Amino acid sequence: MLTKWRQMPLMSICRSLKVLQTLLRVLLEKAVEKEYEMALQDRVMEETKEKKNSVEAYVYDMRNKLYEKYSDYVTWEDKETLTAKLQEVEDWLYEDGEDETKGVYVAKLEELKKVGGPIEARYREWEERGPAIEQLAYCIRSFREAALSSDPKFEHIDISEKQKVVNECSGAETWLHEKKQQQDALPKHADPALLVSDIKKKAEALDRFCKSIMTKPKPAPKPQTPPPAETSPPEAQTPEQQPDGATEASEPASEGGAWEQPAAEQMDTDEPDPNSA
Repeated sequence: MLTKWRQMPLMSICRSLKVLQTLLRVLLEKAVEKEYEMALQDRVMEETKEKKNSVEAYVYDMRNKLYEKYSDYVTWEDKETLTAKLQEVEDWLYEDGEDETKGVYVAKLEELKKVGGPIEARYREWEERGPAIEQLAYCIRSFREAALSSDPKFEHIDISEKQKVVNECSGAETWLHEKKQQQDALPKHADPALLVSDIKKKAEALDRFCKSIMTKPKPAPKPQTPPPAETSPPEAQTPEQQPDGATEASEPASEGGAWEQPAAEQMDTDEPDPNSA
């Protein structure tokens, strides 16, 4: 074989190598494509199995809840109709629907949810409505009390702005009262007149409006102008503090402007007393 390769021209060897490289590349691409197809098929099978299990789980879960916590939120006729539908789907899963496609299971689950979904929604609304009402009522009370308060931290807010807050709270309270009356008149199996989403929207709108007024910061205090400095009169100087000659200049002068001499000096200038001899 080695001898045969040695006898082949160089160009033929190069062409053979190129053909071999091309063949290897094609085989590798096909192997990768095959592996991708197998992985995709496995994923589709897994997703199909998940959707089938979802249908089965929904059948069991809804059937149990229909006669337990969902019982008050569905009429007797609708309960019987849905129960029969659930049984029909369960039988189908173990017969004709044993090996269906992913899309078929998805469609079957959506078909069941069209009937069971409104029942679940009514139950969820009833459970969440109470806390939502309490939250809105608390929001109304808090902002109204703040607007009517004499707390110093609100004294910078204009009275007309506070009145807007009071009016907004009263409007929300009236809306809640009317909607709650409508809801209380309905049975649990009827579609609600007061939605939790509407209550939350009302609370958010009230909070946004009132907070923009009641949280206004106090204006910065105006800078105070310092009072003018008082000038004090100069203090009188003592003789020791006065410069030379100042003491003499400050003494009173005699008439004519001449300074009076001391008495001792006058006595020295008098003539001798004749009686002294």
